Amino acid sequence: EFRYFTLASADVFQEAVSVADVVLWAALYPLLLQDSYLTRFPSAGELRSVRGWFERVGDLAACQAAANRVLHGKGVEALKTFLQKHPATQTQRRDSPTNATEAEVAEHVITVEEIEEAAQIWSEGLKSSPAVTERKHPVLPQEGKRNVLLPSALPYVNNVPHLGNLIGCVLSADVFARYGRLRGWNLLYICGTDEYGTATENKAREEGLTPQEICDKYHAIHADIYQWFQIDFDFFGRTTTKQQTEIAQDIFWRLHERGFLLEDTVEQLRCESCQRFLADRFVEGECPHCRYPEARGDQCDKCGRLINAVELRNPQCKVCKETPVICSSKHLFLNLPKLEDELEQWLDKSTSSGDWTLNARHITRSWIRDGLKPRCITRDLQWGTPVPHEDYKEKVFYVWFDAPIGYLSITANYTDQWEKWWKNPQQVELYNFMAKDNVPFHSVVFPCSLLGAQDNYTLVNHLIATEYLNYEDTKFSKSRGVGVFGDMAKDTGIPSDVWRFYLLYLRPEGQDSAFSWSDMALKNNSELLNNLGNFINRAGMFVSKFFDGCVPEMLLNEDDKRLIAQVRWELKQYIQLLDKVRIRDALKCILNISRHGNQYMQLNEPWKKIKGGDGDRRRAGTVTGVSVNVACLLSAVLEPYMPSVSHTIRQQLQAPHTCVSAMLQNTGTFICTLPAGHRIGAVSPLFQKLENEQIEVLRKRFGGQQVCKRHLSIINQGSPAETMKMCFPGQTCLWKLTKSLLLSLLLQFCLFSRRLCYIPSRLLGTDEQSAFNYTES
Repeated sequence: EFRYFTLASADVFQEAVSVADVVLWAALYPLLLQDSYLTRFPSAGELRSVRGWFERVGDLAACQAAANRVLHGKGVEALKTFLQKHPATQTQRRDSPTNATEAEVAEHVITVEEIEEAAQIWSEGLKSSPAVTERKHPVLPQEGKRNVLLPSALPYVNNVPHLGNLIGCVLSADVFARYGRLRGWNLLYICGTDEYGTATENKAREEGLTPQEICDKYHAIHADIYQWFQIDFDFFGRTTTKQQTEIAQDIFWRLHERGFLLEDTVEQLRCESCQRFLADRFVEGECPHCRYPEARGDQCDKCGRLINAVELRNPQCKVCKETPVICSSKHLFLNLPKLEDELEQWLDKSTSSGDWTLNARHITRSWIRDGLKPRCITRDLQWGTPVPHEDYKEKVFYVWFDAPIGYLSITANYTDQWEKWWKNPQQVELYNFMAKDNVPFHSVVFPCSLLGAQDNYTLVNHLIATEYLNYEDTKFSKSRGVGVFGDMAKDTGIPSDVWRFYLLYLRPEGQDSAFSWSDMALKNNSELLNNLGNFINRAGMFVSKFFDGCVPEMLLNEDDKRLIAQVRWELKQYIQLLDKVRIRDALKCILNISRHGNQYMQLNEPWKKIKGGDGDRRRAGTVTGVSVNVACLLSAVLEPYMPSVSHTIRQQLQAPHTCVSAMLQNTGTFICTLPAGHRIGAVSPLFQKLENEQIEVLRKRFGGQQVCKRHLSIINQGSPAETMKMCFPGQTCLWKLTKSLLLSLLLQFCLFSRRLCYIPSRLLGTDEQSAFNYTES
């Protein structure tokens, strides 16, 4: 490559330095900086011109400054460190498998050896099945066991969780917790409501309640929602507890004593009428960028720009409408730069040995790439964990310092032996589940707090983050009535298991996904009703109808053995994927198993053979017996995803209690759990069809009926262009179509005139970006 570079690109070595020179110089810098590298090539003499060119470009002051800033003049070794911090580019075709494992599954061909081995293991049955152990509380780490600590991200108490909140943390964590318990892990799954902070104070004012009353009200709502969705916590707590105060203040003092806290002065808006500093959500004013009159203290909803509250023009306190004044306030900061080296050492170890999702790695690298900065840990609020320092006794801890400590305090409310989980990194594996916006606080800020405390805390080993789930073609909004929220789902008449299935089916693992009513109906009617439900129901009905409810004798031929081997392969993939927390992909393995079963039954037609001679009747018996055993396996692998359906299947088949744990041990074992002569119970359909009329009613019901506050404000201002943008949820938005058309015409003009133009990125929303990409191609 160097030889080609030298001979074919001689024009690069002209005296004038171009952009191409700088790009090539930067790419080759770490290698060419070392004289020893060039001598490795037999044709090193040909590279003299490369060396001269490299030195000439490197003499530029800007190049020297850049090299010192990024690599500190150290070459290859520094490059390795820099690339570890730098976010990796993520590119992937939408129609390609998400990973190598998925491609391997699609291409796998069952060998003769695999077929014979699978048939032999299947025939051994439940002889050496492990005993079923009941969960006993409190769950504590045990010697010789895999001890898994599983805290789900704490939901804000001040609102009702929507479907995106559910799939982002508690539902995904519940699937993994149920799976881990079936695998025999010693697992503790905890969660709770995050109850301190500005949002709670604001909600209390809106509803005319005290912050504690708001927390009590919404904590109960959260608990009820999660119970309906069958979230199987070991303990669901809250952060407004004595244990929270004690543990947070202990970590604070340990950080303070070890010199990891800094003091600094911050300019803030203060309302003299309310006698309080105003948090970002308590102040509105005119945006300094676009002049929108109702910009918040942290962001403008019109132009989307992030702003500082003190930059607002004509600011107003949202509570009393008085004009606040700018005052200085002294605060405490966590000295992240002082902890950066220790954090990076821990991150290298955790990300290399643990399962961190790609977006979690990417976001974490982005935070530490350019160096960490001190982060404020105190706030001028009343509702929060009090700062115990005498100079800051009027302040509380900032929610992102305080909230993650809630994992510890909730565990402490569950058991007074909480330190056996949280101060035991040698024995405990810690998994964190969250949406991607919470990643930096769990991968950088909270670990730094625990590292600085120097108290042998358990740090995260596996960080599992999802992308975002949207609603149809917009975002969830309680105020506009857009989207399904947790307290509404149970009123739709759709069982919680179906909700669980669909949310997990479209779990946003690699990119954002969107809930769609029509797609939910399609998946229910095709995958659940026609695929999974049809196979399990037919297998059970054939046993009841043709064999008086007893599993018939099974004399395996090659077709039967091949099916058993295919099912065993899918079971192994299911376990491999869930071990890596690939929840959505593992669900596809379940559907593949039932698909194999349906094809097997269609090929062998037991409903016809049962009417034939003795040989055909024996064949019908074998096919039915094998099929009902596949149905029993499906009940096992469905348990983490659809617990009620899983229980119903086992109940109908009267399956042994040990069948689930027996088949999910080690790498997966598909065995005959319902031998010849086993009597099953009454069989009935598992799923119901979702009709188009029903779906249309639900779509309209949750499509939104009111215009949001921002759009009402725009209409009142009388701005024609902005009024045109107004979007009524659930209907086609004229502005989107118009803007897409204008962008398309603009791009065509650019192509025709061979000119380039700049289109501000803020003009390109999600739908318009799709139109932009289409026109561009």
